[in-house]
Amino acid sequence: MTTSSWTADPARYETATFRRCGRSGLDLPALSLGLWHNFGDTKPFDEQRAVVRRAFDLGITHFDLANNYGPPYGSAEENFGRILAKDFRAYRDELVITSKAGYDMWPGPYGDGGSRKYLLSSLDRSLERMGLDHVDIFYSHRPDPSVPIAETMSALHTAVTSGRATYVGLSNYTPAQTLEAHRVLAEMGTPLLVHQPSYSMFNRHVELPDAGSSQDADAAEAGALFAPAPVGRPLLDVTDELGMGVVVFSPLHQGLLTNRYLDGVPEGSRAAVGHFLRPERITDDYLRRIRGLAEIADARGQSVAQLALAWVLRDRRVTSAIIGASSVAQLDDNVGALAAPVFTDDELAAIDELAEHGAV
Repeated sequence: MTTSSWTADPARYETATFRRCGRSGLDLPALSLGLWHNFGDTKPFDEQRAVVRRAFDLGITHFDLANNYGPPYGSAEENFGRILAKDFRAYRDELVITSKAGYDMWPGPYGDGGSRKYLLSSLDRSLERMGLDHVDIFYSHRPDPSVPIAETMSALHTAVTSGRATYVGLSNYTPAQTLEAHRVLAEMGTPLLVHQPSYSMFNRHVELPDAGSSQDADAAEAGALFAPAPVGRPLLDVTDELGMGVVVFSPLHQGLLTNRYLDGVPEGSRAAVGHFLRPERITDDYLRRIRGLAEIADARGQSVAQLALAWVLRDRRVTSAIIGASSVAQLDDNVGALAAPVFTDDELAAIDELAEHGAV
């Protein structure tokens, strides 16, 4: 094993901001580092290592992964495992490391979905890639309408009782599905700690009453084993009632809520190369909205990204927002959101005129 002379900043917790995750004993940093597409084999390892080190020095203790993060699949966990081995073995008990399974991972009938076979096999492979004996949170990455909810939740229950996970959570579940999953796990005796939905100024579905998702409708039409009726309440209300924390992803709407596209699509940007973000999303209406948000951000002494992060964190029900960072400079800019002043009512009203769900 390669040794490291790196030592974490001893002052890392002096200004760090933590929030309690629902009705549990777990605190999470207000900003967490996600390793979705900046930690695969297409990025230089030394740059990845520098970002993770800097995040921990800033008091970010929560690192969010999934089995198929990369590219290629699995490489983000492998690279993070290398960073852990080189720099973080002495700090393992100060870290909250998560993984997920539910989307496509390997060929055949056992490499996707919500079966016990897939979820527990995937968890074992994730632990191997990261060189860990357990993760702190293991998520069902999405509901699978073809699998009984009791089976999917039993896999999460086994992950905890076997010692492979400390807590469990859900991602991309509707309010109705969340209620049912919580009920089933409670009967098994395992708490459902956290929900991980998408949330941003341009994607406000967690605030909206659940009218039944297209996923629910498609599942019902197909005669699914797991197709609960809608509950008519927003996800944030449901998770709050259940005592669950909420860790949101894509708070910058895949880079659209930044200063990067104020003047169109720059060469080499994610939109320019069509990597997760299509250039056709940079419409005149988008430019009008982002320039309006930039004016509000400027008046507050913030970047657009800092404004967007402070905005999702304005709600006490949001425990943490996951940020992606391809460089230390980008990470530092995002963390600057935590120094933001409290929003005034006038600022929130102005933002509401520009931050419309589904606008982009």
